Amino acid sequence: MQYETDFLVIGSGIAGLTFALKVAEKGSVMVLTKQSEEQSNTFLAQGGIAAVMSPEDSFESHMEDTLRAGAGLCNPEAVEILVKGGPEAIEDLVNWGTRFTRKPDGSFSLGREGGHSHHRVVHAADVTGREIQRALVERAKEHPNIRLFENHMAVELITEHHLLTHARRREINCYGIYALNTKRKKVEKILARYTVLATGGVGQVYLHTTNPAVATGDGIAMAYRAGAEVANLEFMQFHPTTLFHPQADSFLISEAVRGFGGILRNSKGEAFMSRYHPMKDLAPRDIVARAIDNEMKKLGDECVYLDVTHIGADKLQERFPNIYQRCQELKIDMAREWIPVVPAAHYMCGGIRTDLWGRTSINRLYAVGEVAHTGVHGANRLASNSLLEAVVFAKRIAQDVTTRLAVEVPVHVDVPAWDDSGTMDQEEWVYVSHDRKQIRTIMWDYVGIVRSNLRLERAARRIQLLCEEIEDFYKKTVVTTDLLELRNLAQVARLIVESARIRKESRGLHYNRDYPERDDEHWQ
Repeated sequence: MQYETDFLVIGSGIAGLTFALKVAEKGSVMVLTKQSEEQSNTFLAQGGIAAVMSPEDSFESHMEDTLRAGAGLCNPEAVEILVKGGPEAIEDLVNWGTRFTRKPDGSFSLGREGGHSHHRVVHAADVTGREIQRALVERAKEHPNIRLFENHMAVELITEHHLLTHARRREINCYGIYALNTKRKKVEKILARYTVLATGGVGQVYLHTTNPAVATGDGIAMAYRAGAEVANLEFMQFHPTTLFHPQADSFLISEAVRGFGGILRNSKGEAFMSRYHPMKDLAPRDIVARAIDNEMKKLGDECVYLDVTHIGADKLQERFPNIYQRCQELKIDMAREWIPVVPAAHYMCGGIRTDLWGRTSINRLYAVGEVAHTGVHGANRLASNSLLEAVVFAKRIAQDVTTRLAVEVPVHVDVPAWDDSGTMDQEEWVYVSHDRKQIRTIMWDYVGIVRSNLRLERAARRIQLLCEEIEDFYKKTVVTTDLLELRNLAQVARLIVESARIRKESRGLHYNRDYPERDDEHWQ
């Protein structure tokens, strides 16, 4: 089966749907998502979206906070675009139906999170992502030019490599994708004038993560295989506070809880963050995560604790209804008991390298949101800048492609159908499927919050062997979702390890015990 469209979007989170809504008046749009449109990092986002919405705040202050968190690797021009686009991004989301929490006078209730010098986090209680996702999905489904395709997983980008006839070109062009229809179990061909990767993060490459099961690094892996440049993959952000509980499944305890007055304590009851940073519990995430990791190792503990018992049940229930309810379900009364928390893999600050208009190094291919490296986050992302980046840069991509659509002639190419010949050895797959847990365990043990040359070397050897085994199996096997995700995880794991080995310093989210100091002379 073959489809054709003007704009093809891979991913149904805030980045992909914002782009779709912005271009829908200019042409046909197809939005693909691996499972349902709710399966995204956007849906799970709790804290909110950072924007300068108060007269006490300023663009300069937001930019300074972002640059400080990024530890010298942010692109200042990208940061300025991000911050100055904040108020309009909020306005767009409101116009699309997002119901943010407001004060009695109608103004936005603004929270504060780690690394921010002002209250500037616009939120919908503690389910901001869910509310944004609801509004965008509803608006997208209403638009006649937007088609949402659930249960479609991208397999490969279609480039010159796949064409039956093509002239040799220096540049690589993207003509669409091959996608696995997981209901029909067939690979379909989708041709597009412009393709936008909005596939989200890579959290599942680690054993413990806040990300949903679908966050397997598909966009980065596909783009890299097609020849796109990637950057800064050593900078994986570990969220400092996820609920430590056998049934919690890395449930996120929002950074906004600390912004609301939460205090981190070790098993001795000590409020330890004053030993690590002058901003104490509101220090940037990389510092808080390393501090927690150090306290746990120093005391031999499995977790630390977040204390909000001094705030009061009524205030906690009003501000964090979702977190409060989830803790109650697990027999934790956060108004009376300390919440056990541990760090978990949360957000990839690197990704597919783009320019300030979201263009990748492959022509007609764009990337936006967590899958992209725009230069905004540098070596560490400031809290609640991720949803903002998704909206601001999706809008810029929409501006760029609609301009190009008006002047560029459509490209007609001869693309073959997917060759699905191959055999599925069920017995062999049983063994290959174990590789997923191996990859995640290796990455957690050797490429986590604290790294070393020896750990990275061990990880590189093990991951390389797994990559070779998985690729060999892939080439002779009918594709399935599980196999595609495993292949992508292995590819992304290898790239993260390779990136971490290249950087001979410690900066932001990348901490190597063998190079504990930041080295601006060689690595900025």
